Amino acid sequence: MILISPSILNADFLNLGSQIELINKSEADWIHLDIMDGVFVPNISFGFSIIKSIQSCSNKPLDVHLMIVNPEQYIERFAEAGAYLITVHYEACPHLHSTVQQIKNTGAKAGVALNPHTDVGLLKPILKDLDMVLIMTVNPGFGGQNFIESSYEKVKDLRTLSKELNPELLIQVDGGISTDNIKQLHDAGVDVFVAGTFVFKSENPINTINVLKNTV
Repeated sequence: MILISPSILNADFLNLGSQIELINKSEADWIHLDIMDGVFVPNISFGFSIIKSIQSCSNKPLDVHLMIVNPEQYIERFAEAGAYLITVHYEACPHLHSTVQQIKNTGAKAGVALNPHTDVGLLKPILKDLDMVLIMTVNPGFGGQNFIESSYEKVKDLRTLSKELNPELLIQVDGGISTDNIKQLHDAGVDVFVAGTFVFKSENPINTINVLKNTV
């Protein structure tokens, strides 16, 4: 079984309520929210008020991905806004153990994301404390990028490590996900798939989500 987490970064923000309702009607499992600050990544997205609005009309758990510096300053506010799972970047957290514990203290699930150049072995000291690891399969910051082919081996390496240290760990991928690569990624060890452009730029997003959900 796989989980699908459509990213609303590529949704129509003029009709955000209807876009959330679309996800509600689909077989999607979560809603992925990309939070960008224009510092950690060269883009700015949205903040707490949008998350609260989405939470108020969503029947799916909110999968919140923080692409920001100093995430520890905002963990409690994201949890209060309705985050089910909060993912921070390894590259943005000099005190990662403390930040992960801070997330868990709010009652949210804790995830850590890795940029394409970051080796999965760096997570070995903390892997047992995590609920999920997000492997970025594009460089973070913008939707619509091409999938990085070396990601398959990175997923395999992480799955091997998790079998030893945390068999319950979820592995998520984000970037360039489509029906062309979802089966191979699942075979490599991925549990959770973030899809933005492929879903929201399709003619029938509900059907696209359902096809992704049932491809493997």
